[in-house]
Amino acid sequence: MIAKKLNKVAGYRAMLELTQEELGRKLGMSKQQYSYKERGLSNFNDKEKQKFKEILTPFFPGITIDDIFFD
Repeated sequence: MIAKKLNKVAGYRAMLELTQEELGRKLGMSKQQYSYKERGLSNFNDKEKQKFKEILTPFFPGITIDDIFFD
């Protein structure tokens, strides 16, 4: 279950053509913090999930937090 979530988050980041450092910066965290979250070693909080969704919305109108983080 975690692997699917992580693959989705990493996949969306790759579609944006952003590095972990770049996306982490956009979400207000370090590369290391972002990497831990993408790998499932810690969780994205609600504010970070919302910001991730806002970053994706111009490319994927109608995308939801559930689409990004859940099956």
